[in-house]
Amino acid sequence: MIQFYAPDIETTGVLPESDSGHCCRVLRMKEGDEVTVVDGKGSRFRCAIVEAHPKHTAVDIISRESVPNHWGFELTLAVAPTKHSDRMEWMLEKAVEIGVDRVVLLKCARSERKVMKTERLEKVMISAMKQSLKTVLPKLEEVTDFNAFVKGESGEVAKFFGYCSESCRRADFAANCPAGRAVTIMIGPEGDFSPEEVETAVEHGFVPVTFGESRLRTETAALYGVTAAHVVNRLK
Repeated sequence: MIQFYAPDIETTGVLPESDSGHCCRVLRMKEGDEVTVVDGKGSRFRCAIVEAHPKHTAVDIISRESVPNHWGFELTLAVAPTKHSDRMEWMLEKAVEIGVDRVVLLKCARSERKVMKTERLEKVMISAMKQSLKTVLPKLEEVTDFNAFVKGESGEVAKFFGYCSESCRRADFAANCPAGRAVTIMIGPEGDFSPEEVETAVEHGFVPVTFGESRLRTETAALYGVTAAHVVNRLK
């Protein structure tokens, strides 16, 4: 199945230019052909093309179905952007494929990259959503100050942060991640969280954790956390 993305499909009946071009130029679809469209909000539509145009393909909606995320718990990944943007793009692609509800870009004391353009990241996430046959586009939040994020997370959420140093007692994430409950996983920059950030996180209910015996890169730790949370919930 090939999915197209049109967030306003119900009101406009038109595919955006990027998807229109793929539909008409690459796939060579024409009037009367049926296409599958998702709105990024949990709905999938079966549509018929009424005007095949490479910039604004118009469709009629035949049917609509609600397809919410299948994992049954809210998962937030808060991660400090990596120095090299391609690693960040790869990580987000895989996180969306596995399943995540919200991604927050963190600005930490030791962050090597404090600015990140979200337009390119959003395109990567949209592509991953379509490819993995999901209908909900995860929420992507702009670069957020570490302290503001930590202090703003709800106390109802199970909150964890990966930490490399043995200066404080750390739990095993996979063994302590709860099932059926909202989870936030926080991953620091290449230089890890500062001692002051660790203290602040713990004060606000975040639990320091490890992701096994190996030292992992930022993007690897993030994907380990997302995957482990899903496995825990699958086995509940």
